[in-house]
Amino acid sequence: MKNANPIKLSLNNALLIVLFFSLAYFIVTYLFSDFNIYLLLVFDLLLFGIVFFSFKYTLEKFVYQKIRLIYKTIYNLKRQKGLKVEKHEYDVNTIERVNQEVLEWGEKKKMEIDQLKKNEVYRRDFLGNIYHELKTPIFNIQGYVLTLLDGGLEDPAINHEYLLRTEKSIDRMIAIVEDLETISNLETSQIVLRKVKFDIVELTKEVFEFLEIKAKKKKKEFYFAEKNDKPIMVEGDKKWIRQVLVNLLENSIKYGAAKKGKTKVSFFDMDENILIEITDNGYGISPDEILRVFERFYRTESARKTEKSGTGLGLAIVKHIIEAHDQTVNVRSRIGVGTTFAFTLKMG
Repeated sequence: MKNANPIKLSLNNALLIVLFFSLAYFIVTYLFSDFNIYLLLVFDLLLFGIVFFSFKYTLEKFVYQKIRLIYKTIYNLKRQKGLKVEKHEYDVNTIERVNQEVLEWGEKKKMEIDQLKKNEVYRRDFLGNIYHELKTPIFNIQGYVLTLLDGGLEDPAINHEYLLRTEKSIDRMIAIVEDLETISNLETSQIVLRKVKFDIVELTKEVFEFLEIKAKKKKKEFYFAEKNDKPIMVEGDKKWIRQVLVNLLENSIKYGAAKKGKTKVSFFDMDENILIEITDNGYGISPDEILRVFERFYRTESARKTEKSGTGLGLAIVKHIIEAHDQTVNVRSRIGVGTTFAFTLKMG
């Protein structure tokens, strides 16, 4: 019965029993003796009172109090740790409310369990990836040092070269640790964004110049989709947005077309935001891999085949920086055509 409570249940049961008793009394007295309506009314009132209060007492004492205890337990489990327990009034819809609370609580716990399972898979992948990324430079350093200790240190032909290789492996490990620290700080909001208004076109030109030598070595070219005569002002932390541009443009250098590689930067007015797109003419990313490109250490099939160097954390850092600005970043790609990374910034 919808919206049932002890009073309603007791009232319904008492009326039902009195009705059956009255009907039975009427039939018996009508057939075998004189019918006395006053006596029937007295019996009905007494029976109604006894049945009503008996049902009400039983339900409240042995059913609803137990339900209230369950509700109180659920409420205490749901409340945030450290908050004071509130005294809860139980209205006539206690059963419905308890049922709803149980359903909501169960659904929430199911979602938490599903998320824990996903986190466990991610944790295993992450540990495997970080092991793989750190293993190579560590083993390289070990090999170089052992060679030097075994006599290579006295050989001018190899000692300087091996020390340079050792330094390069150490730099790679430092870069991985620094990138991990950056992501950790962004996730825990330990980095305070210093938002200012700046010209995104001018900043992009600075990054072009910064990466110019690296791009020429790989025979890659940067260019704007169209001539930007006027500044395009955006709002954000200029240092971190510069890091976003560096990471995305370096990514295009590594994975752009091997010959005549080109990277185009475009700007689009989106009313309140500016959309920045960075497009290369590389091999592209498969649809299955696009969903994972922003994961830490994840490398696409083409990246694994080419064995490009890097920490594997650049795109993950990009995602965290943009989301820290309350903006969005996404990627679209076509195999054999190229890849476009796009992110938004608030218009300045």
